[in-house]
Amino acid sequence: MAGSNFVDYVKIFARSGHGGAGSAHFRREKFVAFGGPDGGDGGKGGSIVLQGDSQYWTLIHLKYQRHQFAEDGQCGSGARSSGRDARDIVIPVPLGTVARRVVEQEDGTTLTEDVGEVTADGEQLVLLKGGRGGLGNWHFKSATNQTPRYAQPGEEGEEGTFILELKVLADVGLLGMPNAGKSTFIAAVSNARPKIADYPFTTLVPNLGVVSVDRWKSFVVADIPGLIEGASEGAGLGIRFLKHLSRTRLLLHLVDMAPLDDTSAPDAAEVIVNELTKFSPSLAERDRWLVLNKCDSLPQDEHEARVKEVVDRLEWTGPVYVISAIAKIGTDKLCHDIMRYLEDRADRLAADPAYKQELAELDQRIEDEARAQLQALDDKRALRRSGVKSVHDIGDDDWDEEDVDDEDGPEIIYVRD
Repeated sequence: MAGSNFVDYVKIFARSGHGGAGSAHFRREKFVAFGGPDGGDGGKGGSIVLQGDSQYWTLIHLKYQRHQFAEDGQCGSGARSSGRDARDIVIPVPLGTVARRVVEQEDGTTLTEDVGEVTADGEQLVLLKGGRGGLGNWHFKSATNQTPRYAQPGEEGEEGTFILELKVLADVGLLGMPNAGKSTFIAAVSNARPKIADYPFTTLVPNLGVVSVDRWKSFVVADIPGLIEGASEGAGLGIRFLKHLSRTRLLLHLVDMAPLDDTSAPDAAEVIVNELTKFSPSLAERDRWLVLNKCDSLPQDEHEARVKEVVDRLEWTGPVYVISAIAKIGTDKLCHDIMRYLEDRADRLAADPAYKQELAELDQRIEDEARAQLQALDDKRALRRSGVKSVHDIGDDDWDEEDVDDEDGPEIIYVRD
């Protein structure tokens, strides 16, 4: 995936087609007196439809085509000839695309309403339905009205602004600091070939890899850019892509056992847990395994002590794995255990409705928290670009005693929040 080609958020304006008008026509034919009404029906207007396509992995094709207008249906004509239906605008989107409609309120603010999501190849989601064609005048002929001079107009189409957001569909998500070995791990266990280098922030966009276990079993792993301290406040790249982990079933927290810089493995592990909790407390509740990577960089007799340091710092009680992704040490056992976990989870979901409901509620909380957090960061960036400070960012240094006006009347300070 080229970083410049990966687009996971677009806003489009769409308009469905109007229905064609029915015809108020009367039959005029030699030797046929009083031919009567024979006006045809109008054609249906085109709809705006999203369709899942497994060959797409980005929304970049919509970045420069943000206006989608469908054609109107044709009007009816004589001899009960119906107008032609307009073709629907079918927009291919990658699997995992969520559509939300932007609704303007009376006070000028905007809200978003969920329209749906596309998760299967060929699945269609109608954003806007085309207008229905009007009926021709022959439909209105009756015993008391033999010559109706009225035909229905076509139904008007709809229009609206929509937000399309891509969330990758993966079973397992990778978390960790930059250079923790996430890309090396996904390259070692799957056919994915992400960019790998010995400097931080090599991964700039999410990468997906399909891991085959045994012969007929497999699961999908998602690798996102590494998190750094302050990520929940907008630092680094990883916070923007944390939303892609909201649909995963399991999180793998990768920790570099032998970092080359001055940081320590326990400190790095603690930073990730703190930033994850700040971004979404519910996402931190997702099942998570601790994976200590690069064990081949330490002598064998130091492994146990390093693992104990990390476990004690995090007060960790979950599964712990010690691996080397580049040397493929311990990766096979980890993948088999993941596959077994996913199968057991699927069996429990099918047999326990209460567990299924619990996970559904957790997924919804994660979705809501991630959306609110990203919106708050976007608003903060917008204020920073405009030079207007948020009311929460104003400190004592922002007040100048020399500027205090002692004249009568209050001083009004406008602050955009």
